[in-house]
Amino acid sequence: MNKIDKNNNFKISSYLSRYKLAITFYIICNIISYGTATLEIIFVAKGIEQITLGLYDESIKTFIILCGFAVVQHSSWLITVRLFQKYSNKIMSEISSDLARQAFKLNSQTYSNHNSGTMIQRIVNDPRVVVCNLDALVDSLTQIMSSLVIVIYIAVLNLYIGLGILGIIIVCFIIELFRRKVMSKNQKIYNKKLDDVTSLTTEIVKSEKDIKALGLENKLKDISNRMYSEFGQISDKKQRQDLYFWGSRNFIIDLCGYLLLLCGVLLIDLGMMTLATFMIIYVNNDKLYQLIVNAGVMNEIVVETRVSINRMRSLFDNKEFVCETFGDKTLANVQGAIEFRNVCFNYGDNVDNKDNENDERSIGKNIFDNLSFKIQPHTTVAFVGRSGSGKSTILNLISKMYTVSSGEILIDNVNINDLDKDTLRNTISLVNQFPYIFDMSIKDNLLLIKEDATDEELYDVLEKSSMLDFVNALPNKIDTKVGEGGIKLSGGQRQRLAIARALLRKSPIIIFDESTSSLDNFAQNDIKNSIDNIKGESTIIIVAHRLSTIRNADKIFFLDEGQIAGVGTFDELFENNVKFKNMFFAENLS
Repeated sequence: MNKIDKNNNFKISSYLSRYKLAITFYIICNIISYGTATLEIIFVAKGIEQITLGLYDESIKTFIILCGFAVVQHSSWLITVRLFQKYSNKIMSEISSDLARQAFKLNSQTYSNHNSGTMIQRIVNDPRVVVCNLDALVDSLTQIMSSLVIVIYIAVLNLYIGLGILGIIIVCFIIELFRRKVMSKNQKIYNKKLDDVTSLTTEIVKSEKDIKALGLENKLKDISNRMYSEFGQISDKKQRQDLYFWGSRNFIIDLCGYLLLLCGVLLIDLGMMTLATFMIIYVNNDKLYQLIVNAGVMNEIVVETRVSINRMRSLFDNKEFVCETFGDKTLANVQGAIEFRNVCFNYGDNVDNKDNENDERSIGKNIFDNLSFKIQPHTTVAFVGRSGSGKSTILNLISKMYTVSSGEILIDNVNINDLDKDTLRNTISLVNQFPYIFDMSIKDNLLLIKEDATDEELYDVLEKSSMLDFVNALPNKIDTKVGEGGIKLSGGQRQRLAIARALLRKSPIIIFDESTSSLDNFAQNDIKNSIDNIKGESTIIIVAHRLSTIRNADKIFFLDEGQIAGVGTFDELFENNVKFKNMFFAENLS
């Protein structure tokens, strides 16, 4: 159940309210557990007093009551532990689920500006921190209440001792206020470094083969050593400063404890306190320590929880993590006509973009200025040009991964900004250079696209994508598992499986972004055949460095520095465009 309200606000309370009865029962049991522990202390004190006064029969009754308290205390403790185990996992999974759902709404530029660790920590780690800390907060509050009752009890026994304890509490409270400010700053830096090392670790695990193949072990070792060292340093700083605060506070508590002991001796000597009262105070002197320690623990919990909640909430604020926006128009029977009208685009502040074109992207510099062209439905067109000419940027604009700075992009004469999400997503399928294949069987990868697809449909798209012969040769055929990221498949096989997925969607527009650039000639020819098999069924858009891949395109747009420098068939451009011809010769001579 989604706990995000209509204003897209993230509130922890909304996740807790569903289980308010269980949480209330948990708090009651927690109070009972620590309440009986507190009563035990008071009754132990009473028993000591009874024994010192020779009231042995009364002390036996007190002992029996203490046994009853022990049974109640441990029974209620077991209930609280089980309640936490059961409901904490549910709450954590619901929060993570909503955070993951929100992550799908973020635009591509947002992902470009943040590493994977930032997302992983917010979705997986921060919910765990918050839920576990809420349990610890209840526990600390209950212990503080228990200790406070004992401290008040001691103050009732002797007012002078009570005033001394109050002074100690005030001093330690002032120390905690200062400590809280330092902790909050350190916690934010700590979480940022944790994001970085999580992202690095993920990349190392996923790119293990490339690291070895390129001889990057030593380089990555140096980078990882630096980042793990920085993480270790902030962890050490955080712990060291905590240690200084704890040490100072504990010294004050111990010193005051000795002073209370001396004060007690003096009060006995002056006849202002009985020995039994002094024994009770001395035995329970550690409750003052527990009170202050738990106040410090609660302070840590509040700081850490607030930082984690703010990190999760930031996914919904549409500032640091910007969401995609869609219109409300629905198109039925999309034909696949595309038009750019005077499109201008620049990356603005998005200078850390991870687009696969490595052109210079300075703030304010337009990639396109008044770019205009039309693509007819059910035709196959290609965009070619040197690296940095804007090919992949056009594809990202068509699929609305990026939004135009000015101008319009239309599908079937409707501005894509006016289309609703389902229309836009169902209209376009993208097969990129490195498609992600999920860690499941070939069949299940296809059924992700269409869960009710028949075997006939599955084998049809496998045949059209030139994948069927390979699949039939596998021991488990279509039920063969391909590993995480399709690691058990070659680059060409992953491409063909991605094409099969796109075909199963039956999208009016299919985009191939550098789908053959990293493949050998045989694999490239298979992909080319796959594309030829579906010509005329959809509007097909191809971005390619290899000009041989797009010989059969109905129309080719030749890009040069963000402008269309030529339009025509392959033969027309070869005959009439010198730059295009030079690119062809450069490719074949290299």
